[in-house]
Amino acid sequence: MMADALRPWRYWVPVAAYAGLIFYLSSQSVAPGPTIWILELVGDKGVHAVEFGLLGLLCYRAFRYAAGARAARSALWLAILASTGYGVTDEIHQAFVPLREPSGWDVLADGAGASVVSSLWRRFIEP
Repeated sequence: MMADALRPWRYWVPVAAYAGLIFYLSSQSVAPGPTIWILELVGDKGVHAVEFGLLGLLCYRAFRYAAGARAARSALWLAILASTGYGVTDEIHQAFVPLREPSGWDVLADGAGASVVSSLWRRFIEP
């Protein structure tokens, strides 16, 4: 019984923690040192796709296993919508960060990453 009560936490805490990390990184005027080489390797849009791909995956798992039967049936679409929506709020947030600016292209990369990663997870990893 206690395990059932903790189940939502097991899935939603990683979503919240990772969203917090995205918020923190978006608050930086300049990318932290270790991320510079990643930006050079895959580019800004690639970073957005990977970053929000992981958020999409975490959201998919949370909706699938910890949000009830109705959400579980629509977990893929809910994950894509939630991740892309968070991408929109991330770009709005960046409008208030010195040396940063919002971009619709970044939101597109966010949504694409969330869509691809969560869809691949659902297709090839889920039982």
